[in-house]
This record gives sequence, structure tokens and C-alpha cells, in this order.
Amino acid sequence: MKFALFLGCTIPARLSQYESSSRAVLDKLGVEMVDIKEFNCCGYPFRNTDYTSAILSAARNMALAEKENLDIVVLCMCGFGMLKEAEYRLKEDQGLRNQINAILAKEGLVYKGEIEIKHLLSVLYHDVGLDAIKEKITKTYSDLNIATHYGCHALRPSDVTGFDDPVNPVLFDRLVEVTGATSLDWQARLDCCGAPLFGTNDDLSMKLTEKKIENARESGADFLCDACSYCHLQFDAVQQMINSSDGGNHALPAILYTQLLGLSLGIDGETLGLGSNRIDINRIEEFIE
Repeated sequence: MKFALFLGCTIPARLSQYESSSRAVLDKLGVEMVDIKEFNCCGYPFRNTDYTSAILSAARNMALAEKENLDIVVLCMCGFGMLKEAEYRLKEDQGLRNQINAILAKEGLVYKGEIEIKHLLSVLYHDVGLDAIKEKITKTYSDLNIATHYGCHALRPSDVTGFDDPVNPVLFDRLVEVTGATSLDWQARLDCCGAPLFGTNDDLSMKLTEKKIENARESGADFLCDACSYCHLQFDAVQQMINSSDGGNHALPAILYTQLLGLSLGIDGETLGLGSNRIDINRIEEFIE
């Protein structure tokens, strides 16, 4: 298996542990990643201010991957959602596609719609498969309860992303369970993390985060597990800010799925960037058999 790896902007700048842990996990599972240095922003940050430019930004990435005849694997849910939206719109709107390709032609590029956009979790679940992952696992977790956070942009709009059932998704839960951990059925698991509001309405953003974390904790979670750069920053860095501001010491640590799986695959904590999370997650190793 071979994919073009799309990191986006946030991961290289603020979440290097997501990149290092993803590369290590995919390498362990025999998935080859190709870096396309010309990749640019996915377009998500300016979709509400200049939609055509957002589509153009996404389409350029897809055209670059098509040039290499490679499907794209995306780590960030927001980036995944934006690329899938561009793919969907360009397929449905020939006029928009002609407009975008006229601009891309200036660089000798063309978007034909011949590749697939996949999130990392989809690649692990559908392309690698649970059985193949199980064969590589050397350590399993015991008595570990995980609150699995799917993220909005993977599930909605479901006719665009095609990620999983938007009402009752199971893909992420099964990937967590393959490590031996228990993926909890908790009430707020599909609620927004609050990240889209951070920077415009911080108070509401933090309230959404607190509400979700409180529900996960009340449901018996030892850790909250995510697979999106923005969601992780919200549950890690922003949660740390919340605890600092109210003088609390009741954090629920957030762990990236690639960190959770990586330990089960026998990858060391330094490579997985366990020490890079703002809220300490090193006690995760206490649950390993």
C-alpha cells in the first residue's frame, strides 16, 4: 500500500507528535507514505470567506497527488472534510471544475477526479484491516476505558465524506478495541469538541469542551482518544488552559489514536511523542499487559 501523506498546516506547526506517531504506525503496518513537498493548505480556514479559493486550494493538492497516481491519506478531520467537499463539488459542478482547472493549468496541473481521499482511520480500518493490525500487536491494554471522539468533519455531511454511519458510527470504536482497550458508549461521543469556535467565542468553545470532557469522565473514561489535529489541541492545550483558569486539577488526558495503537505495536514512547502532549499521558503504559 502506498499513499500521499497530507499533513496540512497545523500538524507540522503545532502537533509534531501526530506526524511522528502516524509515520511510525503506518511503517510498522507496511503502509508506504510519500511526501509531496508542493502540498499547500487544504482550504478549510478560508472556506467561509472565499469558497472558490478554498476549493482551488484543495483541488491543487488533489491534482498534485493525481500527478503521482497516489490516493491521499489525511490525518486531520478538518482537512479530510475539506478535501472530500472539494472532491464532491467538483464532481457535481462542471462549471466550477472548469474554472478551477483553468487556474491549475497555469502550473501545468489538472484535476481529473481519479484518486481517493481517505482519512487515516479509514486506511487502518478498510485498507490495512483489523486482522492485519492484530497480527502486529505485541502488547495489549487491560482495564483501560477509552472515550472515543469521532469529530464532526469525518461524519458530516455523510453523503460527502462517506466515512461511517453518522448516527451510529463504529469504525473508530473497533480500532480502539483491537488494542484490548474498551471503547465506551458515552452520551456526548458525537458532540462537537468546541474547536471551531475557539478564537471567535472562547467562552462558548470552552464550555462545549468542558461539557464533553465531563460526560466522558462521568462515563468512566481513563483517557479521551481522538484522531484530528484541531480536536486534539482542544482536548489537550485548551483543556489545560481551562484547568489553569479555574484552578482545577481534574484533567482527562487526551491521547491520539496513533499513540494508543503505537504502544500496542511495540513502538517506543519517544517516537510516539508521548511527552509532547500538554496534559501528561505517560500513565497509559500502566495499562499495558
